[in-house]
Amino acid sequence: MEIVKAVITAMNEEWDLIVKRFGLKEVKKFQNITIYEWSRDVDGETEKIVLANSGIGKIQSATATTYLLENYEILKLINVWIAWNLGWDHDVKIWDVFLPNAFIQHDFYLPFEWEEYDYGKAPIFLEYAVWSNYDLKKFGLILSWVCLSGDTFVDDPKIVWELRDKHGADIVEMEAFAVLSVAREHNILDKCVVIKAVSDGGESKATDECFNNLEFAMNNSIDVLELIL
Repeated sequence: MEIVKAVITAMNEEWDLIVKRFGLKEVKKFQNITIYEWSRDVDGETEKIVLANSGIGKIQSATATTYLLENYEILKLINVWIAWNLGWDHDVKIWDVFLPNAFIQHDFYLPFEWEEYDYGKAPIFLEYAVWSNYDLKKFGLILSWVCLSGDTFVDDPKIVWELRDKHGADIVEMEAFAVLSVAREHNILDKCVVIKAVSDGGESKATDECFNNLEFAMNNSIDVLELIL
């Protein structure tokens, strides 16, 4: 029996760290999406790790997720990326890792309250996280918080305040809601995990801080990914 665990990430700097950590090999390349695989034997069964480097944004991540679900029988689907801290909890530090359980698409707007549009307007919830945080010495592991997704790089303090005041959210990024939307259509939300490491505070220095802290933050995410895999 083959067990498939799929990982989706967005930036070249991120997938390169995952490829090196697990020794993955490229198996398919599209225009902007690349697929990698690695297999190992676990208790007499073959476990395959599949990585999709999707590219940044909701369209790219949804496309990559659709490909994975249409071509593999997936036991677990994991989205790994960095995120911007919106500053509700000032104890959160750069490089801490979130496993959020509530996800909102913050840039989806329709002036209607009809339930038929809840697929875009309503939060998506995952049930794996417990209401507890952990100090792993190297970094904090923070569970059960709110994650926003949108096709916008957040580097403006005004936007930070608007997002956290409107949504009561803790972090913001650009992929998770799209990955989970596709998973929801395939009825596998119970197989999903989202791992987000804080790279910056989403303010005016976010562009520099994002890349300066990316490798450290992603390595913390990958440490958590190894535990989940």
